[in-house]
Amino acid sequence: MKRKGGYAFMETVTLSNGKQMPAVGFGTWKAPSDEITVNAVKTAVECGYTHIDAAAAYHNEIWVGKGIRESGIKREDLFLTSKLWNDDHGYESTLRAFENTITDLGVDYLDLYLIHWPVPVKFHDDYIEKNRETWKAFEELYKAGKVKAIGVSNFKPHHIDEILEVCEIPPMVNQIEFHPSCLQKETRAYCEEKNIIVEAYSPLANGKVFQCEEIREIAERCGVSAAQLCVKYALQHNTVPLVKSVTRERIKDNLKLDFTISPEDMKILDEVSTCEGSYRDSDHIDF
Repeated sequence: MKRKGGYAFMETVTLSNGKQMPAVGFGTWKAPSDEITVNAVKTAVECGYTHIDAAAAYHNEIWVGKGIRESGIKREDLFLTSKLWNDDHGYESTLRAFENTITDLGVDYLDLYLIHWPVPVKFHDDYIEKNRETWKAFEELYKAGKVKAIGVSNFKPHHIDEILEVCEIPPMVNQIEFHPSCLQKETRAYCEEKNIIVEAYSPLANGKVFQCEEIREIAERCGVSAAQLCVKYALQHNTVPLVKSVTRERIKDNLKLDFTISPEDMKILDEVSTCEGSYRDSDHIDF
């Protein structure tokens, strides 16, 4: 990565429609609905993050938007993502939810809009039809320029296939949990075949990587933190990691990624089994 002013400036990945997406994102899951999140977003932008990942379900988009505005970053220099929550699947509901999201964020458009989960408990019995209705609304938002890219989250291959059978515009991104102990090999291989970029949420396994001896040893060998190691691990697996912190030093350090994990250490990390995160089987969620 190119560096300037002590911070890593973003490399990008290219989506199937040609849009560039910064290769590391700043996540806002579990960020509080108060000034802490405002300051975290401002700090992230200051440190070089231009990719902010939000969601209606996080209940903090008003504060994320305030942080973006106070950061002074130009809207065209920011890649902003949000996600449609489970209760809002369906054509008309999706359009209403989108308007609520951009109002809360204080923006005119999103760079990426995702369906958060494929099989909400509310629509379990007719989820396929609801996903297809939802995707039709996504396509309309995309054609209208209100969303620059569209995708999904927590979707398995069969969920994407169910959309591909009827869609005009295929998903460009699939955001899934990814970290040592949660590799999701089948889904990642499928997405690579379909030219769908994989985003990796919870790359630190909700903090469990810090208790893993193998990760500590490799991080020490590389002269980096366990967090930096796991973010780089996600990048070397051709995913786009979404890292989250509200602490200035950690926000800054998580972008210091100018090192390489050796093939031997990548193999060790691939075989780690003690970092189970929050993985939920998306066919059987209860929310």
